[in-house]
Amino acid sequence: MKTGDVVLFYHSGESKSVVGIAQVVKAPYPDPTANDEQWVAVDIKPVKPLKQPVSLAAMRENPKLATLLLIRQSRLSVMPVSKAEFDVIVKMSGTKT
Repeated sequence: MKTGDVVLFYHSGESKSVVGIAQVVKAPYPDPTANDEQWVAVDIKPVKPLKQPVSLAAMRENPKLATLLLIRQSRLSVMPVSKAEFDVIVKMSGTKT
């Protein structure tokens, strides 16, 4: 990720849902909470909440998201999302961009 990138904010706890759109405001830097120097963090700021959260279950059911990395490896906390996938998820939420 780099400064200015727009990202989807995903709750990985009980809800397992995309809940908002955010923007990266600080480039990657060493994660101060990790002992592994390969781990990095970025700072983000909220842009807007989604009108309706989009659950992992709903994303799994959408054939347009069949190749979404979250579907195949749901334990990842950060992953690339194509523009088409981003747009599908936002549309599923009923949010206007």
